[in-house]
Order: sequence, then C-alpha cells, then structure tokens
Amino acid sequence: MFVCGPTVYDYSHLGHARVFVFFDTVAKYLRWLGYTVFYIVNITDVDDKIINRARERGKHPLELAREFEKYFMEDMLALNVTSPNLYPRASDYLKEIFWQIEELLKKGHAYVTPTGVYYDITTFHDYGRLSGRKPEDLVVHRIEPDPTKKNPGDFALWRVRPRKEFGWDSPWGYGRPGWHIEDTAITLRHFGPQYDIHGGAVELMFPHHEAEIAQAEAITGLKPFVRYWIHVGLLTVEGKKMSKSIGNVVTIREALKKYDANTIRLFILSTHYRSPLDFRWELLDSAAKSVSRLITAVSRLKQLDIVETTQGSDEEKLVSEAVGAMKGFADSMNSDLNTAAALSHIFKLVNTVNDYTNKHSRISKDGFGKVHRVFKNASDILGLKVEEEVSTDITDLIQLIVDVRSKLRARKMWDLADEIRAKLKELGIELQDTTSGTRWILRKRRT
Repeated sequence: MFVCGPTVYDYSHLGHARVFVFFDTVAKYLRWLGYTVFYIVNITDVDDKIINRARERGKHPLELAREFEKYFMEDMLALNVTSPNLYPRASDYLKEIFWQIEELLKKGHAYVTPTGVYYDITTFHDYGRLSGRKPEDLVVHRIEPDPTKKNPGDFALWRVRPRKEFGWDSPWGYGRPGWHIEDTAITLRHFGPQYDIHGGAVELMFPHHEAEIAQAEAITGLKPFVRYWIHVGLLTVEGKKMSKSIGNVVTIREALKKYDANTIRLFILSTHYRSPLDFRWELLDSAAKSVSRLITAVSRLKQLDIVETTQGSDEEKLVSEAVGAMKGFADSMNSDLNTAAALSHIFKLVNTVNDYTNKHSRISKDGFGKVHRVFKNASDILGLKVEEEVSTDITDLIQLIVDVRSKLRARKMWDLADEIRAKLKELGIELQDTTSGTRWILRKRRT
C-alpha cells in the first residue's frame, strides 16, 4: 500500500491527519485480518513551495524539508500513526527518476523542450479514466502553462531551472523532477510494476494519480498499475476547504494542545472516509465524550472480580453482545472500510458493559476474556489507547483508598467521603458509585 505523503514546508494540519489516521487504520485492520502489509508513505522534499519557504527563511531547501519532516513524524507519533514501514524521501530517488524519464522518451510517451521534459498525454489512451473525465475536458489549472508544450495538459517529468536555484544535473539540463514522477520512482523500486492499494486525498485524483498511472503503465506495459484506489474526502471548516489563504487552518499540533490523540482519531473515524468531514471544535468535544465513555466501560469491566463460573443470564447476554459487536465491526470494515458503522457496534457494547457493571461485581474468566478481547481488537485496529498502563502497586493503592471511602460512606461520614472523591478527581481519578460498588476510572490530566 502506498499513500501520498506530505510536502514538508509547513506544519501538518487536520486535513493531513484525516488521511494518515484513516490509512493507518486500514493497514492495522489488514494486518489484523492476517495480511502482510508493506506500507509506504512518501515524503515530498523537492517542491517549489519548499524552495520558496526556504528562500524566505534563508535556509537550504533540504534543511527546511528535514525540519518539517521531523515535525511531521512527531505529529504522526502523537496521533498513534504507527503502521507505515517506510517514509522514503523523493530526493533519494533521482537514479530511478532518470531511468523512468529515459524509458518514457524511448517509448515515445515523452518529449524534450528547452524548458524540460514533458509527458504527452495523447499517447496514453486511458488518461482520465480514474477520474472519469475525458482528457479534453480536464481542468488544467494545476498543469504547468508552457508555450513549448505540445498539449496544454502535458505534465512535467523534468523541469529545467537556472543554476542559481536548487536542483541537480541531468541528461536534459540542470533542474528538478516533476511532482508525479517522484511517486512512481518510489513504488516501481519497492513494489515492482503492480501493487495492491494506492491512497490519498480526493483532490489528488487529478492530475496526480492520473499522471502516475500514465507514467507507470507506459513504462511497464502492465495494467492495472494499482488494483485498488482509495480516496479520502475533504476536511472542511464550516463548509469551506481548509486553506492558508482563507486563514482557517487548524494544525495537528494546535488540536493536540486541546484534545488527545484518541479524541482526534475518533472524530476522524466517526465519518465514512469518502464523505466530506466538516471540522468544528464542538464536534471534538463530542468525540472526547465518546472516548470517555469507551475508557469508562473498559475500566469498569477490568475492575470486576473474575471467577471461574458463569454469572447467569446477564453475563450470557453480555458475551453474546460482545461476539455480535466484533462480527458487526468486521462486517462494517469489510463493507468499504466503514469505520463509522464499525464504531457504532463498539459503542453499543459500551452501553451493555455499563449496564452489567452497574448490577454486578463479578464475571467469569471466560466471559471477561471474550468481552475484553473485543475492546482490545477494536482499539488496536482503530489506533485508540483506552487502557492506561498502571503498575499493580498503584492500582492496589487506588483500590485501597476507594475501599476506605466506601467504609466512610457506610458510616454516613459523607463530608470526608466527598473530600476523598474530590481529591482523587484532582489527581485524575474519577469515582462512579453503582449499586454493585464503586468503580474508578483513571483519566489523563491535561495541562
């Protein structure tokens, strides 16, 4: 699987997060199913935006690119995006780029002009097929205007640039590679002429992904270049595309100052990937509450006393719902990777767990294993961290304090019991009094 990565000249925003969180989930799900997944996200470190920003800051373009690449990697780690095997940089693939251009020239799909080397789209009859549009109808506002080109829609494979600019020597003059050739250089090297999944934002379908197909299939003669194309819908802000020119960009770092990775991931995955996702802070508030419900259910489940024998019809119902939830989760993921529907099955189970733990203080070892496994599998696939890693000594200490408070309540020493509850809450430990006993949930304290 290959997913178009960032152009590293600025901080990544929530639109980027949507793409990489979703495909991280896809990779994790495929691995859970038993597939071996070789997953690449490329780093575009050669681009006019990088060069212009570097000039503004008085830095070498690659120095600037490495700086923002580092920030991007930090953002991915913070969002628990852990599935990619490789983050290759475009600048490391010049040898492969030169070879591809030579092959396209040799086979009559490209031509040289004083300004560079261009792909002749009229030589590739399937150009426009992915986006469902005819070449003559394609919008060419993102294609380089150049009077030396044969056709307005022809795209650059190599652009000749002045020596004063950043670039490399090539058989066609000093300059830089075109954007589209960088990705096929990477995939042809690591995957060969054909591979399974190519993903990216929907706005990359044309011209970027059309160009990739044209390049690769013209070189190899094999179709299809990619078996499955997956395009993620736009993330908008109050109905408008997130854009620096409008001034409505929310960076990943800004969002992480207010909400944790669980909340951001749940917000993203609660909408089907192909649908537009409109950003509003209150939607993150809602996602945070859903995360809290999930963490609470898992915590309360783990505090039940585990015994050998089944605890009657209520436990049987709980286990049955857990089995059904996992089946529904998998069925939803198998139906066009519908993470929103998959989540609905997990939250139905959350309600059942809360009902059970309100009434019961025990569960059988077998029943606990089956229910807990559903939460573990779902959270691993969705990249959610719902179980705090706490030492046994700490959990025993918390439980001791909770037990002491319960005795105070039994003696009707309400003021002291409330004081303990308030102090624990300050420390990030929330108490919930139920008919079957007091449960505690460890919350992350945000600074």
